Amino acid sequence: MEKILWIVFLFFCSLPLARSMDMPEMTEARGKWLSFEHTQSEPNSWYIYRKDVKLTNIPESLIARIAVDSKYWLWINDRLVVFEGGLKRGPARNATYYDEVEIAPHLTGGDNTIAVLVWHFGRNGFSHVNSGMVGLWFEAVAPGVEILSDGSWKGMVYNAYQNTDAPHPNYRLPESNIRFDARKEIAGWNKRSFTGNIQRPFIINDITDAPIGRLVKRPIPLWKDYGLTEYVNVRKSANGDTLFCRLPYNCHITPYLKVKAREGAMIKIQTDNYTGGGTPNVRAEYITRDGEQEYESFGWMNGHEVRYVIPEGVEMLEVKYRETGYDAEFVEPFRCNEPFYNELWQRSARTLYVTMRDTYMDCPDRERSQWWGDEVNELGEAFYALTPSSHQLALKGIHELMNWQRADGVLFSPVPAGNWNRELPLQILASVGWYGFYTQYYYSADSSFIPVIYDRLHRYLHEVWQVDQNGSVIERKGEWSWGDWGENIDMGVLTNCWYYLALKAELEFALQLGKNADAKEIRMMMERIERNFDAAFWTGTAYRSPGYKGETDDRAQAMAVVSGLAPKEKYPALLKVLKREYHASPYMEKYVLEALFRMNDPVFALERMKKRYEKMMAYKEYTTLFEGWGVGGEGFGGGTINHAWSGGPLTLLGQKVCGIEPTSPGFKTFKVAPQLGSLKEASATIASVKGEIKVSVSVKGRKMTIRIHVPEGVTAEVVFPKGKPVKVTSGAHTLERNV
Repeated sequence: MEKILWIVFLFFCSLPLARSMDMPEMTEARGKWLSFEHTQSEPNSWYIYRKDVKLTNIPESLIARIAVDSKYWLWINDRLVVFEGGLKRGPARNATYYDEVEIAPHLTGGDNTIAVLVWHFGRNGFSHVNSGMVGLWFEAVAPGVEILSDGSWKGMVYNAYQNTDAPHPNYRLPESNIRFDARKEIAGWNKRSFTGNIQRPFIINDITDAPIGRLVKRPIPLWKDYGLTEYVNVRKSANGDTLFCRLPYNCHITPYLKVKAREGAMIKIQTDNYTGGGTPNVRAEYITRDGEQEYESFGWMNGHEVRYVIPEGVEMLEVKYRETGYDAEFVEPFRCNEPFYNELWQRSARTLYVTMRDTYMDCPDRERSQWWGDEVNELGEAFYALTPSSHQLALKGIHELMNWQRADGVLFSPVPAGNWNRELPLQILASVGWYGFYTQYYYSADSSFIPVIYDRLHRYLHEVWQVDQNGSVIERKGEWSWGDWGENIDMGVLTNCWYYLALKAELEFALQLGKNADAKEIRMMMERIERNFDAAFWTGTAYRSPGYKGETDDRAQAMAVVSGLAPKEKYPALLKVLKREYHASPYMEKYVLEALFRMNDPVFALERMKKRYEKMMAYKEYTTLFEGWGVGGEGFGGGTINHAWSGGPLTLLGQKVCGIEPTSPGFKTFKVAPQLGSLKEASATIASVKGEIKVSVSVKGRKMTIRIHVPEGVTAEVVFPKGKPVKVTSGAHTLERNV
């Protein structure tokens, strides 16, 4: 049976794309794919490449285009120019990303040396598709300069890099543990002065030949490199064999050491998050040579603490770490008069950042996978926490999600994936709908993806999904019928709400593209759902699906509100439910809290937010938020301590408490309608594509004061709890009203 299932899985993975790929492709590639004859498929293999080139004239700009499977480090003239280039493979099934790197400032007249270290994952994962062939493609062309990957390069397997013994990272991760045996180190291989022997036995393929496929330009920035730095503090175990090195917060790091040792001693390195989510992730080992030496393990890991296990006879001279991460900046954090919410914002922002890299991730340890249910919450948080370069990561994810559409029209995540193709229907409805694709468009004002994904989106919503004659959405189990972690999940109500929100987004896209016939069809479907919703699900006190036997689902009531399907006259009854029922995981709690703000009960919204998160926040040793409400047995799905889907309060503190929401794409116009609840003051900043928006709100006695900074060319509408809205233009303004 297992063999049959595996054959079926491989068949689905081999199916062609439902439509052509829609990301910018390389139209002409002159360099060749430089690979190796016998070792190209070896998992966790490392290779060195090098080329000496003589240049007479250095152009003002010289862009090198570089592709590998899977990661690379680039040195030019002894200087590290790119620390971990490359993206996990899979913009589509038969495609590979390439980087663009400005190298002119690193070149000199005369002799130059270009050196590249390549790490070939060599296995599939939930975020990577193995090509089965290690390789390097390099192309830098300008008037008078042509540097191409061809037969003039040298290269070889770097056998100092090895696998560790078990345990190995779990099957979701394409990365492996890294062991480096310094006794086999090729000293100075990447230096201009190197005179050792490096081979030339390459297989040279055209870059677009299978299995490498089409080349797609990297759509996100290269990583921000914070440089090597000291740990916050370092302490020794009682017996002195372990160093516990504290990091300032949960982050992506590569560990560094400098030691004096005898030959053949093994130093083991891992973080406190090594078994994050209950299964092993990545760790490192270093085998010493004789004498003084230093080493940095290039495979990133994450946690709050790095642990070096030191064998007898090894003298630790120095330990450091290098933080790397997505190249975006944090905005000024949310502030209010209650420290709890300030800390919750900070932990939410830190969790968001630690789950960003090649893709948005569910978590940076157990999976590193682009689950789109998580990404919907994450992309919303980014608009209230980070600068606009963060927008590109969600846009990348949208294209990948649509490019991996199955031949039967089904969309699934995580993608890219070499060992997964199962649909979670409600996660995908959330993704393509109001909180996913539409929020990405409306908050960023980037509509570039809409015309290229629309037909595939329409196919998914109208061929894969169906509405019955009464107007109820027909539930689909997909391959994993999942609405949230936890219990008492009313899938019928949730399905109708998520599908309605997907249609709501599609309607806006259809109107934008002038697809009037589609818009008419979508409106009719939405109207049928609206007319039928109360008749199908309202009991007189709450929304419940026929046949649902569990306790009343707080998620279902919230989604009825935020979707707009619940009329306002139902709000008093729904408020009673939400004050009584507590079933949602942190993923869906975001929508419960938003529903409370929408029903104009910010006092209870903040009260419930605190009640739900205070146990998580009580873990003072952590700077990130958990997958569930607790850790270990109190968590869900393995229980990682860094799951950004839990950061919904970050969005709501800016969007609802301070009241900052766009009223046209990209905050060209926006409103400020604060709901302070029991707070006396609050402030938030948004780095919109139109410029920085700052809002602070305070209440003293009966008087509310709103201070607002509006970017140039932007108009805002300030809405006090009482009185008419006030329009303000660019600049700084202070407004006061009695409330």
